[in-house]
Amino acid sequence: MIRWLFLFFIWNKTVLTLISRSVSLTHRHTSYKKILALEDYKKLEVEMKLLELFIASSKPVVETLLITSVGFYLALDRVNLLGPDARKHLNNIVFYVFSPSLIGSRLADSVTYESLVKMWFMPVNVLLTFIIGSLLGWIVIVITKPPSHLRGLIICCCASGNLGTMPLIIIPAICKEKGGPFGDPESCEKYGMGYVTLSMTMGTVYSWTYIYNLMRVLSNSPVETLHSVESNYNSCKVPLISSKEEEEEDNHNKVGRWEKLKRRVVSLSEKVDLASIFAPATIAAIIALLIGLITPLRNLLIGTVAPLRVIQDSLTLLGDGAIPAMTLIMGGNLLKGLTMSSGITSSGITKSSIIGVLVARYILLPISGVLIVRGAYKLDLVTSEPLYQFVLLLQYAVPPAMNLGTMTQLFGSGESECSVIMLWTYSLASISLTLWPTFFMWLVA
Repeated sequence: MIRWLFLFFIWNKTVLTLISRSVSLTHRHTSYKKILALEDYKKLEVEMKLLELFIASSKPVVETLLITSVGFYLALDRVNLLGPDARKHLNNIVFYVFSPSLIGSRLADSVTYESLVKMWFMPVNVLLTFIIGSLLGWIVIVITKPPSHLRGLIICCCASGNLGTMPLIIIPAICKEKGGPFGDPESCEKYGMGYVTLSMTMGTVYSWTYIYNLMRVLSNSPVETLHSVESNYNSCKVPLISSKEEEEEDNHNKVGRWEKLKRRVVSLSEKVDLASIFAPATIAAIIALLIGLITPLRNLLIGTVAPLRVIQDSLTLLGDGAIPAMTLIMGGNLLKGLTMSSGITSSGITKSSIIGVLVARYILLPISGVLIVRGAYKLDLVTSEPLYQFVLLLQYAVPPAMNLGTMTQLFGSGESECSVIMLWTYSLASISLTLWPTFFMWLVA
């Protein structure tokens, strides 16, 4: 009997030990399953977030493509509602009415002394996009060796970005997305449009000072340059140097240096077109800055209780027509590039030059922007606000500025080649302006 009790005790102890080990293994297996499930959930959450960012960044590109296709269709010969003359008149309306109204209304509403101090890095950042783009354009010229009259066009296409139309479309569309990375849609659009209008203003100033004169110098042929130099000398009305003065110049070089310096200053003042610098959009930005910074004027015009808020509302209503009008014009201009792209060789632009511009604008320039903006953030030169950093990064990823076509028309050089470059850059902008903004939003948000 004792033996059976002893065996029963040993059996129960063994069974209990096995059960406890089984429970322990089951609990450990459940813990492992929970850990694996948590890791899978985190991966899924990251993938969903990237998908949401991708959808948010692709929506404004789709909107742009739809409106551009309408402009493309209206510019066809069989429709002829947006032909060359119609685009010219609509472009004048945008230049003199829509763009100044948009910049003035948005900038005056969002700018204050505190916000202006916070945005001090933006003019520097826009200038860096022009400088780095110029260097990349010069590298493209060295590698591809285009004709001499196209060198200015290629450098300017790499340097000058579309800081107006594209950000004006992208920022509001991203802000309106539910659960977007930049918080409240109303505040996002208000401050985002303030950032974009300041960016657009600085881009306009740099385009009509640096880019305009750069293309003016590089697009001229040697005969035209000689003629312009002679006309500048005649307009300066500098008396001819006599033989005695030449001897004195050889001996002392004092009078000659002063005359050379005087001629260079007068020639430089004639080359800089002040009328193009102070364009209507620039003047509207200056007035908007004064209204935003001067408190009595701001209280008089800006706000729901302002006595003269009807002026602000009217300008806002006019400014809302700028984006669709500019996009329609862009679609019509792309048709011109399509008709000329079949004869790339005859137009003077080579495939290697086009590829060089695409690589510079859509690969090398955005990478440079990431390094500069994130470096400025690490050095506390830029605030931690995600929307502000996103706008700074976006300035490096936009296609070339549309006003380059206007400049080529003014100089009568490279007009058809500019249309071909615009066709390819804006066709691939649908890919670039989807992938890079997705990465930028993930990076800052």
